[in-house]
Parts: sequence; C-alpha cells; structure tokens
Amino acid sequence: MSPKRVLIVNGSYPVAGLDIFKKNNVETEVFPHMDYEQDFMEVLKQNLNGYDGLIWNTKHRLTAEILDLAGPQLKAISAMASGIDNFDLDELKKRGIPLGNTPNVLNNAVADIGVGLLISAARKFKEGVSMIERNEWKFGVQWILGQDIAGSTVGVIGLGGIGQAVVRRLKGFDVSRFLYCGRSDKPEAKLLGVERVPLQELLEESDFVVLVCPLTNETRHLINADTLKMMKKNAVLVNIARGEIIDHVALYEALKNEQIFAAGLDVVSPEPIPADHPLLALPNCYLIPHLGSATIETRNKMAVNAAKNIILAFEGKSMLYPTY
Repeated sequence: MSPKRVLIVNGSYPVAGLDIFKKNNVETEVFPHMDYEQDFMEVLKQNLNGYDGLIWNTKHRLTAEILDLAGPQLKAISAMASGIDNFDLDELKKRGIPLGNTPNVLNNAVADIGVGLLISAARKFKEGVSMIERNEWKFGVQWILGQDIAGSTVGVIGLGGIGQAVVRRLKGFDVSRFLYCGRSDKPEAKLLGVERVPLQELLEESDFVVLVCPLTNETRHLINADTLKMMKKNAVLVNIARGEIIDHVALYEALKNEQIFAAGLDVVSPEPIPADHPLLALPNCYLIPHLGSATIETRNKMAVNAAKNIILAFEGKSMLYPTY
C-alpha cells in the first residue's frame, strides 16, 4: 500500500509537524507561502487533487468547491488554529470528512498578548512612543495619563480556555471585579471568581472589555455603534478573538470622538490591514499584526497537534482535537 499523502497549505508550516508525518510514513507536500498574494487560491486549486489529508493553515475559506477539487480520496482535514470560522462545517459533515483543530496549546500565548494589549492601550504606549520618535518628550504631571488596572472591573466576552488564562493573569493586577458573558455557565467561573452577567451589563460596568469569543453569525459585529455606546467613557476594548467581531467603522468613530478611552487590537478585518486604514492614524488605537499564538514553542505544538489529528484519522481513530 502506498503511503498516505498530505497537502500543507502554507509554506511556513513548522518542521516539528513535518517530523511527525515523516515518523509515521506519511508523505507531505508543502504549498508555497504566498498567503496574501492575489492568485494564491487560483494556484492552489490547480494543485489540490490526489491528497488523503489537508493541513488548512491559511486564512482563506475552505468551501465545497475546494473539497470537489480535492477529490473523493480526501479523508481528513486539520486546522493549525483554534478557530474554525473559515471552514464550511455543514459541507464537511455532509461528506463525512473529519476536521480537527489545535486548541488549548495556544491559550497562554494568546492570553499574554491580551494582557499586553490591555496594558499598552490603557497606558498609551502608542502615543508615548510616537512622541519619543518625534522628539516631543514632555514633562508635567498631566502628560500622557492612562487608566489604572488595579481596582477596575474587567469584562471577558467568552470565558473559554483563553478567557480563563486572561483572568488568571490579571488576578495579579488587583482587579476589583471580573465579569463574563457567554452562551452557558462555565464551571471554572466560580473557582476564578468571575460573575456571569448579560452583555449589556458587562459593557456598562466594565473598565476593560476583552473579546475572546469565537466568530459566529451571532458574534459578527457584536461590538457595533449601539454596543459601543453602552461602554464607559474610560473603557479600554481589547480584541484577541477575530476581527469581524468588531464593526471597525463604528470603532473608529468611537475612538476618534473619545466615546471610549482606547482599543488594543491583535485582530482586524481585513488582514492584513491597509496602511492607510483610518484606525492606524488614531493615537488611542494600539494595533499589532495577529501575534496571538506567535511564539516558537506554541506554533511547534500547534503543528504537531495538527499532524496528529490527521494521522489518527488515517488510522480510523478519533482526532486528538476533533471539532465535531
């Protein structure tokens, strides 16, 4: 029997994952790293057929058309990410193709970024660095004043693994109260001392709002002109989830008009964000290029788990992290 073949849809896939395939006698083909070039998908479509598995580690959406081009021998797919919003789940289920992802291993890395953004936005890092670069360092007790974390109320929208990791880190900052909202009660909330409240109450009472929820039809543009009006004037909004959860036009207006204090964003829409996007010109919007899980150790673990998902499916076993 010839070895199974897996197409990896991103040329920057870590060697740690390739080694797992090699040890299990699985052949791999790594598609060139050209994620943001216009012809990426067109070239990919011409090279999909004949593989037993896919590592879909790209921002592009996996659709019925892609599955048709891949052919009937395709038996397993894994993301190299926690989120699966770029997969047509109904189509995959209809075809009986298992889909895996790589949650949990990235919780700490993403939570670190969330706390870093929270501090950076609250303490006006962007404005301060910009003034240094323009040789405008000033003195005075009213210069570049930020917001305190100690004694504050922190609202977490989505208390999954990453949200819990954010709360654990912020415990050391003497936060007065933690709130969360979500579709169901989280048993971990009581242990962490986090209170479940409706979304409106969370937005109205929180000094810091951290978005850690998945992107769904219900959460798309959850933060919009109406919900931004519910937030405090001193509120800091942090997004480490998905860019589409925020209406960026509404956010721009809220930040420009000082309706809220600041925002710290690791994710935006679109990605990459155009250099002339209005948000980038605002001193109270601190933005970084989707660095959430970008540590060497975390990305290696994600690659390994994605490979294990595929290999287990080839063996007729449940994936390490099945999504359904």
